[in-house]
This record gives sequence, C-alpha cells and structure tokens, in this order.
Amino acid sequence: MDSKKKAIAVIDIGMTNKKVAIYDDQLKLLALEKREFAPLMIDGIEAHDLAGMEAWFLDKLKAFGVQFEIQAIAVCTHGATFVCTDEAGNPVVPCFYYTYEPGPEFHKRFYEMAGKPEVLQAVTGTPNLSAMINPSKGLFFVKEKYPREFASASRVLPFPQYWGMRLTEKTGVEGTYIGCHTYLYDWNKNSYSSVADKLGITKKLPFPLHDSWDVLGTLRPEVAQKTSLSTSTLVTMGIHDSNASLLPYLSKGYGTEFVINSTGTWCVLMHPQKRFGFAPEELGKVVFFNRSAYNEPVKTAIFLGGKEYEVWTGAIAKARRAAPGTAKGAASEASGSASAPSVEGAGQGTLFETSVAPLTNDSEVALYNSILRDASEFILPEIVPGSGQFPGSEARAIEATNVYTYDSIEKGKSAPKFLADSVRAEAVLNLSLAFQTMVALERTGLKAGERIYTEGGFRNNTAYNALLASALPDNPVYLTDMSEATSFGAALTALAAMRGQTPSALGNLFEIHGVQAEPFKDLDLARLEAYRKKWLSLI
Repeated sequence: MDSKKKAIAVIDIGMTNKKVAIYDDQLKLLALEKREFAPLMIDGIEAHDLAGMEAWFLDKLKAFGVQFEIQAIAVCTHGATFVCTDEAGNPVVPCFYYTYEPGPEFHKRFYEMAGKPEVLQAVTGTPNLSAMINPSKGLFFVKEKYPREFASASRVLPFPQYWGMRLTEKTGVEGTYIGCHTYLYDWNKNSYSSVADKLGITKKLPFPLHDSWDVLGTLRPEVAQKTSLSTSTLVTMGIHDSNASLLPYLSKGYGTEFVINSTGTWCVLMHPQKRFGFAPEELGKVVFFNRSAYNEPVKTAIFLGGKEYEVWTGAIAKARRAAPGTAKGAASEASGSASAPSVEGAGQGTLFETSVAPLTNDSEVALYNSILRDASEFILPEIVPGSGQFPGSEARAIEATNVYTYDSIEKGKSAPKFLADSVRAEAVLNLSLAFQTMVALERTGLKAGERIYTEGGFRNNTAYNALLASALPDNPVYLTDMSEATSFGAALTALAAMRGQTPSALGNLFEIHGVQAEPFKDLDLARLEAYRKKWLSLI
C-alpha cells in the first residue's frame, strides 16, 4: 500500500468564504474546499456561526486526511474579530460581525472611555473606523450589552488564536492580529495598550507575543479522534489574512520599496516601513500601521473597493433594465462591460472573475477620453460610510449639476441617465475605484520608482489597472499570480514551523510572477488629472 503524501492544511477564514486548503512540502496547492455560512441572528445582530464552522473544518480535515498525511495546520482569518471564552474555550458572548453599526452615541461613549482618537492613533497605529471594524469597539459593545457574561470570560482571544485553541487547548498570541487596527497594541511599549487596560482585558489576553510560525501546540485528543489525524499534528500560532498575503514578498527579500494592493471586497494597500510613526497631518486620516509577521511596521490604507464595485454594478444593471429600449442599453447588454469583474461573496481575500470580452484598446480609450473631456459624470464613495479614505463622503452619482444619492437610486426615486449605459457607467466606476486606490497609495507613503503589486480580484479588471498605470507612470504596476495569497502565506508559516526555520529561509521554494500592467495608449493624461481633481473637489 502506497504511503500518503505529506501535506499542510490551512484553515482560511474570510468573512464569506471559509476554506480548507492543502499544500505539499514544496508549497504547491493540492486541494481546496470552500463554503459559505449564513450568519446567526442574535438579538437582531449578525453573528458568526462558530459551532457550524468548527464542525465543517473538522469534517474537511478528516476527509483530506484520508488522502494526505497532514503534518501541520495553520489558521488565517479576516480581521477585527475576537472571541471571549471561558476556561474551557467555550464562547461566553456572541461573536458579532464587525460590520454592525451601533450608532454615533456608541462611538462617543467608546472614545469617552478609551481616549481621543488622534492620541490613540499616534500610540496604537489605529484610526477611527466605522461600525466595529476596530475590534476594541466590538469588545466594548459586548461589554455593554452582556456585562455579566463579558466579566465571566477567562480569555479574550484574537480570531486566529481562538481557532488554534479549539484545535490544541493551548492559548497564545502573535503580532499580526493584535497589531491590526485593534487599539490594543502599543507600538512604543511593544505590549498591550491603555485601551486594553480600560476594557479590563489585559490579563485575559495571552502574552507574550509570538511569531506567526511558532508552534502553538498539537491536536488535542478529541480533535484527533474526530479528524482521524495524529495527535502529533502541529498547529501554528495563526496569522492575520492581509499579513499572510504580504509574507511571501517579505520572505523573498523585497524590502520596503513596494506596495501590495490586495483587492477583494476590502482593498488593502500595504507598504512596509523601516519605522513606526505618523506625520502630524496624517493623524485623523484613515491610515494605520499593521504589524508584519516579522514584527515590523507596515503602513496601510483600506477601502471597500469590491463592495463599491458590487453595489454600483448592481445599480447599473438595474438602471439598464429600466431602459431596455434605448440603443445604449441594448448595446451594453450585447457587448457587456469592459473589464468587468463579478464579486464572489464578501470579505478580505474575496476573488473576482470576468467573463466578458474587453473592448478594443481604441474604443476603450475613446470612451474614457469622452468621459474625461465632458467631466460631467462621476461616481463618488462611500457605500459604507466611514469605511474608507473619505469618511465624510456620501455615496452618490453626479451628472452635470444634478446629484443623485445612492439611496435615491437604489429606491428607484431618481437616477442619472448615464447609469443606464452599462459600458459608460462602469468606466465612470473604474475611474472612481482607481482614484480611491491612488489616495490610499499616497497615504501609505508611495514614492516614485516603487512597485505596486495588485493581487486578488482586480487583477482581472484591465481598465482599472490601465488607469493606475496611466496615472502613475513612475510606479510600475504588476498583476501577480497569487490567486490564493492568504492561504499560501499561512502555509508558508506552517512549513517554517515544521522545518524549524523562518519563512525567509524558504523563499527559494517559490517565485512571485507578475505581469506589468500597460497604460492606456493615447489616453489624455492632462484631462485625466483634471477629472481627478474635480472628483476630489466634489467629495
């Protein structure tokens, strides 16, 4: 009987897609299963189905274990989620979605408790984000809503380490998750912040901070029995998903002269730095510092690019259906949109695919030059207020002097005429997405000559990438081949744990291939800049 192939398992938890991926010891992807879980509704609020997810993860590990000898498991998860547990590791309060918005009075109470946002940003590297995207706000929310249960918690665990604890019964913490817009990590002290003290959780958080490839433990007997895996199977400390995407570049020795543009429902732009700190004018802006897997600062800016795309393309399709007899609407229906990716689910790491043929270069450039020349049609952020680079901006479309809020468009009250022309409207949308990306790149400190690596769904949006390449001639834009970047980065940590090495020692096992995006030929760059300035002035 042939022996089973040695393998690594990655549990990759996005906001929508949950995945179990299998890699060999050369970091080749061997198998992948994914599933979506509907949220639980608890007190009218969406919450994660932790028990359902756990049952599925264990079932997939058992199924894969029939074919592969799984020697190590790594967990990577989306951000902004902690779980409060008892001593046995059972949740004592619901694990709510970070997308829930408790309202302005809640945020006011939070900062009365925690301190001034700008001061906290300077110390923790964390900006004021909407909803409960700052995990400290999520913890404050459950503390107010379930005071007795919250007080009973023995542990407060970052999401990757919660799953590690469920697998091993061991608790630990690593730097990438604690250092990701949580308000919980003090960069100057390299320890927990005053906010953790004020929430009363400092002693409930594991300490000290470990590396993502450190071994948390091995499978506890109950998990080994359910999965038919060995109790000697290693489980690593876990890693934040955006940092997992960044890790291969750092392990290849790319240094600090590049920016990752990781695109999904969240677009996350990450620029490694040599030191932590904000310029005075940056405080109060939506820019923050992640803590890399190598415990170094990564200047980061985010916006809901995929969500903007998904929502606006839905509105465009609705507007076109409402005007099916128009020549433009019929032409758009026949030809499809240039470079139009469709959204698969939500959450960081989401992939986009395109099935429509792009326009020819000449016709596409003519379309964009027409929009830039007229400078009368605009789509402005933000679909989720306070989530991106323009927290004071209301989602809306502008046509000439007329303003149409997204709310009025969605309710069918009024809409601009250009929205019914799918090709033109999606070109206007691509301009908006490119400009949001440019602002985020600027806030990460992008300098002339530094490379931009786009991974994830927007690799397939040729117009978006051509616009970036046109607008940023001093910064080469590369489209990478890393379609499962978060899972790959997590697998890299597991292999490092197995070999007792750092991920940098494994950089020779893989290559990062990138195709350079070409700028639009004959695009009017002067009008592109004038249109961008007007777009910014309207915001």
